Amino acid sequence: MGISFQMIALRPSSQRRAAPAAKAIAVLTAAAVVCSTLPARAQEGGLPIIRDAEIEQLLRDYSAPVLGAAGLTKQNIHPVIISDRSFNAFVIDAKHIFVNAGALMDSKTPNQIIGVLAHETGHIAGGHLSKLRAELANAQTAAIIAMLLGVGAAVAGARSGNGSIGNASMAAIMAPQSAMMYSILSYQRQQEEQADKAGVKFLTATGQSAKGMYETFKRFAENELFSSQGASPYMRSHPMSKERVAALTEVARSSPYWDKTDPPELQQRHDLMRAKLNGYLDRPDTLLRIYPPTDQSLPARYARAISAYRYGNVGSALGQMDGLIQSMPNNPYFYELKGQALLESGHPAEAVGPLRHAVSLAPNPTLIQVMLGQALIATNSPAAAGEAIGYLQSAILHDPDIPDAYMQLAMAYGRKGDTAQADLASAQAAFAKGDFRTARQLAKRAKEHFPVGAPGWVKADDIEGYRPPGRNSGPF
Repeated sequence: MGISFQMIALRPSSQRRAAPAAKAIAVLTAAAVVCSTLPARAQEGGLPIIRDAEIEQLLRDYSAPVLGAAGLTKQNIHPVIISDRSFNAFVIDAKHIFVNAGALMDSKTPNQIIGVLAHETGHIAGGHLSKLRAELANAQTAAIIAMLLGVGAAVAGARSGNGSIGNASMAAIMAPQSAMMYSILSYQRQQEEQADKAGVKFLTATGQSAKGMYETFKRFAENELFSSQGASPYMRSHPMSKERVAALTEVARSSPYWDKTDPPELQQRHDLMRAKLNGYLDRPDTLLRIYPPTDQSLPARYARAISAYRYGNVGSALGQMDGLIQSMPNNPYFYELKGQALLESGHPAEAVGPLRHAVSLAPNPTLIQVMLGQALIATNSPAAAGEAIGYLQSAILHDPDIPDAYMQLAMAYGRKGDTAQADLASAQAAFAKGDFRTARQLAKRAKEHFPVGAPGWVKADDIEGYRPPGRNSGPF
């Protein structure tokens, strides 16, 4: 479905109501873990993500050999692209590797981003998240005891009127929190070093160079000369980059594949991916500085075609897209782009052909199927709506977390007059967006149209009865 932007919520795990002291420790541990890894917008309730068939397929191809070497092939780990221009990647569970768009755009070779993926795979393979939670639990217990002792001393000081005892007690209250923070950050630095070594191991096992990982961290070290002079190495969740690069250099250079370069066809896919992100995320004047008209390479033409359609010059864009297709007639994403441009410029019937061709060529056409379904529905043909349902159901079967797929499915069922399925699909769309209140209301209405116990009724009942983790009672 081309590049699209969505928000996904980070749903908290279920937990008991915390006592005041435990709440204070919880805040501290959350700061130690979350703030060191998540972008600011993610901490505000949701991750701004990018969905794109081409980029997601490239990242799957990058990560598959590494995940295989780590013994994680069957774990079904998915790459997720964050709409953030900073260079960052992270894991917060054992099912996803999050990569910022900025990391993809700044990585000049596939090997550089593969090195980042190998490092994050090292965290998952090493069980670092569960080990960190255990470390937090141990530190929390000790800190709570020390804090409660400090509170007791403070109360005693207040009753006796001895201010010096009270001041000392307040220092005793704060000390465990500081000690805990230092302990957790030290533990995280150890995990980062372990992930580096594991990443190099996986790259070597798959016959790939660790030079990209080395180049990435070397650049971080050079940037630190200007950005973090005087920063305490103990208040960091990652090792100081110069130390990290020194340790990584020794391990990485020992690989027999150190000088191995990426295949030309993979480099071209990487360059096209970077051009695509620039085309969607940059203003036209910025884009033309990166890809001037004198640059007639395929990535430059791709970026300019995207920018032209994004900023209203659809006629010119379609001509450029036809040129791209002529240069690479088996590239499914050029057809997808043409279909998207036609659909969004009000020509859905003309968009169907290119999108059908894209679906037939793409190795994983799930997102393109959603756009094809949308184009078919927009033709206002009942027969086309029935065909759209097939594509949309196939997309949902492969990826059940696409809100747009459910929204389009609801429209398709509405075209056919199937109110029950339309309400159910609308409820599923709201649920996928994290709008649980609306999902519950729509699911309740959908249940009224299904026989009790029917598959549709059961799905609607599951949605109506869902309670977001972490909430003991009350409405959505």
